[in-house]
Amino acid sequence: MTRHTAAPRPQGGRQPAAPASTPASTPASAPVAAPAKRGITAIDLRIYRAVVSAVMSHRLPPGTRLGEADFCELYQVSRTTVRKALQRLAHDHIIELRPNRGAVVASPSPREARDVFAARRALEREIVPLVVANATPASLRAIRAALEAEEQARHSGDRAGWIRLGGEFHLLLAELSGNAVLQRFMGELVSRCSLIIALYETPGAPMCGNDEHGDLLALIEQGKAEQAVALIEHHLLEIEARLQLDAPERKVNLAEALAGC
Repeated sequence: MTRHTAAPRPQGGRQPAAPASTPASTPASAPVAAPAKRGITAIDLRIYRAVVSAVMSHRLPPGTRLGEADFCELYQVSRTTVRKALQRLAHDHIIELRPNRGAVVASPSPREARDVFAARRALEREIVPLVVANATPASLRAIRAALEAEEQARHSGDRAGWIRLGGEFHLLLAELSGNAVLQRFMGELVSRCSLIIALYETPGAPMCGNDEHGDLLALIEQGKAEQAVALIEHHLLEIEARLQLDAPERKVNLAEALAGC
């Protein structure tokens, strides 16, 4: 995993031969903005991507209320359209739909965040040895391409895309493990970790080069499974330690947060 969202990326496989591109106006993904699904319109997707991008870029902090009427006014759409986008955001753990309060940006508690990272470490301890055992020239090329995509996002200053691609790097490892069950579980955990990182990493923190992802690739190439497992665990613990899980809440204006999206 890298310093970087969630989103959150939605679950699902990807083609290992090519890194995912960053959708316009999103990291996201986050987790994140996945290809349009059947029944999803262009405006639904635009709202989805705008919210994900704002969350991943710290413009919408945890707990921010997302009023349906505000979206209707901002995008000149019906409540039905807004609700479709909000349902998708809730499915991908970017927001929560709460009774009598409506939609709010997800705000994982410190305990929940630590539980998610603990589960993530447990899964990756099982995934990495399988990646080493199953390594082929094609899989190594796919990992290298994912690293290059991350670096490109960092150099361009695309924090949201950088977070998303960092999560996708780990999703790729899960896919290359050959274990479909581990891959499915990783889909949810990577999405939730990406969101936690985007929400609780220090705003304005520099996007440093992710040397540990490169070091991990080197260990996989050398067939050093034990060292690779130790590195991935250290990597995830470091990321968790950098999070400000007890940061105070702040209020924002939804229109300003989504300006230009």
